[in-house]
Amino acid sequence: MQPGHSAAIGVATVVLALALWALFTTAIPWIDTARFPAPADVWAALTQITVQGYADARLWRHVAQSSVLVLTGFATACTVGVALGLAMGWSRRAEALLNPVFLLLRPIPPLAWIPLAIVWLGLGDAAKVLVIFMAAFVPAVINTYTGVRAMEPQIVEASSMLGARGPRFVREVLVPAAAPHIFTGLRLSLQASWTTLVAAELVGALYGLGQVLNNAAQDIYPGMILVGMVFVGLCGGLMTAVLGWVERRAMPWRAA
Repeated sequence: MQPGHSAAIGVATVVLALALWALFTTAIPWIDTARFPAPADVWAALTQITVQGYADARLWRHVAQSSVLVLTGFATACTVGVALGLAMGWSRRAEALLNPVFLLLRPIPPLAWIPLAIVWLGLGDAAKVLVIFMAAFVPAVINTYTGVRAMEPQIVEASSMLGARGPRFVREVLVPAAAPHIFTGLRLSLQASWTTLVAAELVGALYGLGQVLNNAAQDIYPGMILVGMVFVGLCGGLMTAVLGWVERRAMPWRAA
């Protein structure tokens, strides 16, 4: 199927879903709008949070706060996680030293770190960044490790014959060979970051999309809940698209 046809089908699907939403909540009110909002209710909530504000801030500030927290935790986790995955995947000694601790941390759900993060760092942004870090860290390590271990022995032998050793080997051989798995881990880490952020912001947040969702739930405001959910999806989708652009730039041979 050609890309143009796929895009047209996607647009048609979205339009159909919106039409059915309006039909079953407004024209033929089969769905109780007290439980699931109509398009007019969502538009009213969007206008309110954009113009007047909601949960002590306007929409742009909530989006900016959540985005900064996600990017900080995600970037830190991926930097540490990719480095650790490369080390564990390439060096048996590093794996023997670090893998037992990682195996202990790996099964712990990210949300289980919230109480400890609050004890260590209080209710500020640092605690939320720590929780996001723990969510994004595990996929980055696992996928990088897998990418290194999947590298063909012939590549290592050829690079050794050509004199690629030390930092040059890591930069020119190891990282490019593991790059497809690394970027898969980064996408999973980014998704985990947004999922965890919303939960982390339910406790002690002044601003953020998680705070919007929390307040809207307490106010029984379905329209505002849907606005918060939509903007979480939009922010996550935009960051994923940017990450995809970076991936295509880093691996042009896969985009061809």
